[in-house]
Amino acid sequence: MRLDANAIGTVPLAPHVPVVFAKDALDALFRALKNEGYTTVGPTVRDGAIVLDELSGPDALPVGVVEEQEAGTYRLRHTNERTYFAFTTGPQSWKKFLFPPEERLWRVERVNGQMVFSRGQEEIPRYAFIGVRACELAAILVQDRVFMEGPVVDTRYQARREQTFIVAVNCTRAGGTCFCASLGTGPQVRDHYDILLTELQDVFLAEAGTSRGGEILAQIPHKLADEDIIARRDHLLAAVREQMGRHVHVDVERVPSLLCATLEHPHWEDVAKVCLACGNCTMVCPTCFCFTVEDITDLTGTYAERIRKWDSCFSLEYSYTAGHSIRHSVEARYRQWLMHKFSYWVKQFGTLGCVGCGRCITWCPAGIDITVELSQLCPDTSPEDAQQKGEAL
Repeated sequence: MRLDANAIGTVPLAPHVPVVFAKDALDALFRALKNEGYTTVGPTVRDGAIVLDELSGPDALPVGVVEEQEAGTYRLRHTNERTYFAFTTGPQSWKKFLFPPEERLWRVERVNGQMVFSRGQEEIPRYAFIGVRACELAAILVQDRVFMEGPVVDTRYQARREQTFIVAVNCTRAGGTCFCASLGTGPQVRDHYDILLTELQDVFLAEAGTSRGGEILAQIPHKLADEDIIARRDHLLAAVREQMGRHVHVDVERVPSLLCATLEHPHWEDVAKVCLACGNCTMVCPTCFCFTVEDITDLTGTYAERIRKWDSCFSLEYSYTAGHSIRHSVEARYRQWLMHKFSYWVKQFGTLGCVGCGRCITWCPAGIDITVELSQLCPDTSPEDAQQKGEAL
């Protein structure tokens, strides 16, 4: 696609005005973000998986790479197509940047006989997230509720979140364990982005979602999208909805109470016989927020520091209280995890704790499928029921 230099302007593009730009112009997006002081992070291939890391430019993206996912299975496959976002999700989520796996809360050390106190990371990085999927954006909004909309605000999370620029992408294919369409969290991005991209065969269809997104998008050679381009996007998204690897009907009004009635259901014991209590599902989940706090000091008493680290409800030590673990069995820990996602979370935060990304299915070494577990415990959530009724929440 050839575009005139006049297509580049200093006047910000208005929100939600669709434009198109050539795939080669993706480099201009990276340059514009870096010129504004953002560190560009996004998906890249490393160690046989698609992970999230700092990106130097579009060539660092998983160009021509797709992945094959099933329960307990993940493989990359290289194609001859020059696609930048044809894959779906990898083992890492964006929470690693907003809610780091480990961070120092404070440190105190003895200097010349005086105790010197310092807080954790003082400088908050300005991240530009490149390639945020609809389900992942939904997960960020869930964590926003947890960390910023409760009675106590996590100021570290808030500072990182407020400085984050989001370049979202619509999914052009579904993964084998995806079920975002069933939960209404994908595959189409609806809002809460700065720039939204849809990768078509030869161009990107883009639109700004905020004024700062319009300022960045205006710096990329573009032209207004015509009805044919928009129709191609809509047709593609409709096809992706039909390609979902999993389907499950979740009535958010009923499932919390239905699950609460299953606390003594024999199926909990059945899944506990398979579950390894490894915590993989909680580590890859984009919404899980459990953490622990550790105090560390050296033998000489020179310094001490407090560290916050991710933890998991599958850990025996996590529920350790008054000399023993409250949830000592695997059955109790698995039940706590699933109940929190689909019952307690709704009561606490007014939303499900699951966004249908399918990571917990893919990265479970035992191949436990959360959609199957729900159908066993609550027949109204069965995959067949969702397909027949065509209902989704």
